[in-house]
Amino acid sequence: MPEETRSSEQSNDGHAHAHAPNRFAVIPTPDRLDADPAYTGRGVTVAFLDSGFHPHPDLIEPSNRIVAFHDIAGEETEHAPSASVQSWHWHGTMTSVAAAGNGRLSEGIYRGLASESNLVLVKASAQGRVLEENIARGIEWVIENRERYGIRVLNISLGGDEDIPHETSAVDRAAEQAVREGIVVIAAAGNNGLAERHTSVPPANSPSVITVGGYDDGNSFERDDDQLYGSNYGATADGILKPEIVAHAMWVAAPILPGTPAYRLAEQLSHLVSAPDYQLLRLVQSLWPNGDAPAGLLRKKPIEVRAELDALLSANKIVAAHYQHADGTSFAAPIVSSVVAQMLEANPALPPAVVKYILVSTADRLAHAPLVRQGYGLVNARRAVAEAQREQHSHEAATYGPPRIENGEVIFIFRDDVARDVALAGDFNKWSTDAVRCVKDADGLWRASIPNPGAGRYRYKFVVNGAHWTDDVGNGLKELDEYGGFNSILHIA
Repeated sequence: MPEETRSSEQSNDGHAHAHAPNRFAVIPTPDRLDADPAYTGRGVTVAFLDSGFHPHPDLIEPSNRIVAFHDIAGEETEHAPSASVQSWHWHGTMTSVAAAGNGRLSEGIYRGLASESNLVLVKASAQGRVLEENIARGIEWVIENRERYGIRVLNISLGGDEDIPHETSAVDRAAEQAVREGIVVIAAAGNNGLAERHTSVPPANSPSVITVGGYDDGNSFERDDDQLYGSNYGATADGILKPEIVAHAMWVAAPILPGTPAYRLAEQLSHLVSAPDYQLLRLVQSLWPNGDAPAGLLRKKPIEVRAELDALLSANKIVAAHYQHADGTSFAAPIVSSVVAQMLEANPALPPAVVKYILVSTADRLAHAPLVRQGYGLVNARRAVAEAQREQHSHEAATYGPPRIENGEVIFIFRDDVARDVALAGDFNKWSTDAVRCVKDADGLWRASIPNPGAGRYRYKFVVNGAHWTDDVGNGLKELDEYGGFNSILHIA
């Protein structure tokens, strides 16, 4: 089966209509995140593991950035614009374009933050169904081909069956291996936050994966009415709090799948809303020559027709001739993946653990939202890229992970480049701020050690400058404290 995607012969010549957003437009992602326009994911390859894909013009024009396509089930032997469109192509097309599209069909407005990145597309569905086995096989294929295609980021907007310990899940084991192999893995938290069972499932429950929950800004730059999306949250079967971060999961511009009735309707409506009144009825007849125009449209006055058109645009979430707004953590995850592509463009030396640390430590915590649902808060694209560019610390994975035991002692590491003083306080020293002082090493990291306190569960925090109490960003084992924050958890078997 050919793995390489053929170049497209398509052009925009067949799109002789307005491509600019209509009055129901949503905020473009780069504007919404105040992202640094100097970074576009150039030179970074992002893999997407999803139900299926269509080679959208935003990814293949003017040059094809899809460097590989692979179908786990072996159903599709080619990935070309001429191939028939299937319903399961919709999800992957939207996630990949939301992250890495160049806005070709929107006059450049609805482009992703990684608009110049390369893409590897991995189809995980079989006859439209996505099984855990195929998710695991898809991750394994990405690992096997990471060097061939230079894959640095893997976006997974799919989920398995249930939250189980990660060591017993084939999907989680594959995800953890991908991170060990140098791939930053980002997963959607899921959309069942209001259900009784609301923890994330594989691979979003995997300790090393960056799990992304949802946020709703109301399609506004104002922060008065923003709120969290109903995404999965809470302690996993391993006790890891998920998600680590949230991103926009509502009002996200995404492409309408070409060749579908929804695509044709959006084109027709876009023709009509830009036409003058005297052409409206004649244009309705030409666009729906078989008399299948929306009921009663031909019998109405132009002002009534326009009200009907607005209602159709709004009901179908159409924001431009070839785009609609989508919702779900499936679209929050690609936003974070595109930020990571920018970070790796700014600093290609960053390993996954450092990328994760920077993302969570630069996020904006939402004052009005429960911490257990937002993790470290809303992704801050500009700050994350700036911090990635400045990053010069040790890149040993252990430096950014949970405490570890060495030679009978527990080693803690904390990073704060501007702190004057750092102490370690917890159950093991009766929460004293004077008993264990951290020492700043030559690499600029604060380190502390304590004698192994023996089997048990211990809460702890770092105390910065004698006043600011903070949890351990590198340790996913946490619990809510009594003061609106987290305690980090040290578990010794």
